[in-house]
Amino acid sequence: MIKKLLPFFFLAASTLMAQHTIKGIMSPKLKSDWIIIYKLEGTKKQFVDNTTIKSDSIFIGGNKEKIGAFELQLPSDAKPGAYRVTYRLKEEGFVDFYYNNEDVAFVFNPSYPQKSIAFSESSENMLYRNYLEAISIAQQKLDSIQVVVLKEPKLDLAETYKKAYQELNYVQNSYEQKSKGKYVASVIKATLRVNSPVILNSVNAYLQQIKNSFFDRLDFEDPRLINSSFLTNRILDYIFYINYSKDLKKQQSLYKLSITNVLSKIENIPYKKEIITFLIAQFETTKNIEIIDFLFEEHYNKLPIDIQNKKFKEDKQQLFAAEIGRIAPNFSWEEEGKHMEISSLNDAPNYILVFWSTSCSHCLREIPELYSYSKTKSNLKVVAFALENDAFIWESYSKANLKGWHNVLGLNKWENKIARTYQINATPSYFILDKNKKIIAKPDTIDEVKTFVEKL
Repeated sequence: MIKKLLPFFFLAASTLMAQHTIKGIMSPKLKSDWIIIYKLEGTKKQFVDNTTIKSDSIFIGGNKEKIGAFELQLPSDAKPGAYRVTYRLKEEGFVDFYYNNEDVAFVFNPSYPQKSIAFSESSENMLYRNYLEAISIAQQKLDSIQVVVLKEPKLDLAETYKKAYQELNYVQNSYEQKSKGKYVASVIKATLRVNSPVILNSVNAYLQQIKNSFFDRLDFEDPRLINSSFLTNRILDYIFYINYSKDLKKQQSLYKLSITNVLSKIENIPYKKEIITFLIAQFETTKNIEIIDFLFEEHYNKLPIDIQNKKFKEDKQQLFAAEIGRIAPNFSWEEEGKHMEISSLNDAPNYILVFWSTSCSHCLREIPELYSYSKTKSNLKVVAFALENDAFIWESYSKANLKGWHNVLGLNKWENKIARTYQINATPSYFILDKNKKIIAKPDTIDEVKTFVEKL
């Protein structure tokens, strides 16, 4: 009996540990000669493998087209989940797919990868792509009827809408049945937008219905949704597109409300931390300090202390210490025998803080121009912070040419502690401050300085 069972046992074990192949064809081929494959884990990517892209040519419609092909084997212990193939870093290009213990093969156009991808192997991915196409057609049909009524409220299309609504749900239900037992089942279930069962007659009612039901089909505890780009993309859509206003002040309020709403739905604390960190990075790209502060003060700092990252907080505080909206980081100097601090200056309603150097040719052109201009502005005082390796030239230059300014010497030039706090990597660098020393502008040129000052 044991002898009969042994071959079966080894066959089963080898099947469970079998390696599966990922094949891709890029058509047309880009200049890139490599791809990297990652496994998606929440908002992060875990490196799996990389390989080169081999060039080939095929004839399409009588024309010769260069294509790229790649193939790699996943590790034998690769876990089911969402994976990403990245083929360039600048203007990052990638295709996502699901892996569930089967070979995966696909073709895609690198210029619009997500829309063009077509799978030739992988029942999971073929089912999901077929679903996306079918549900998109059904949703567009329903939306087109709704839009007509929003434009012409007097039209009676209630029955037409009801029929399209039933057809949409039929498509959804049929694919939910087909996907039972598959990895993509929860993704298919979560994808459908919650539509009103009856046609709506006003734009406000329509938009409110979308907002109110946006997360109804999403399970924030489902690891399959968490460990893919699906939930992340939904969160971004809700914060940046569903809650949108052209009015900048209102938009800031909408950001705060939508962020709070999203995070209130996440009970998984490590995942909540990931999303907060991810959102901080999103608002970092636009230097939206108000929202970054809000994310820290109202959400990150309220996480359990043991999962907060002290260095992460300190790094971000330092990175944004000298951005618009911040109080200028304080520093001190000696001036005519007196101890001075920028925080305690009170000799003007506005200040220009300029980082410059006597070894900078641009500075030696712009500083005299700024000096002459500042003499015409009684509401303005200049703090000139010179980044030097020694004091000799600066002392003679500032005494002869910059009388009436607050002149500050910063030794060690680029390594100067204050310069690093202000993230100075070029001179001259300008900061315009109000009477409270809040940074209200960071002009790039002397002309931009003048333009902004004229509006004060």
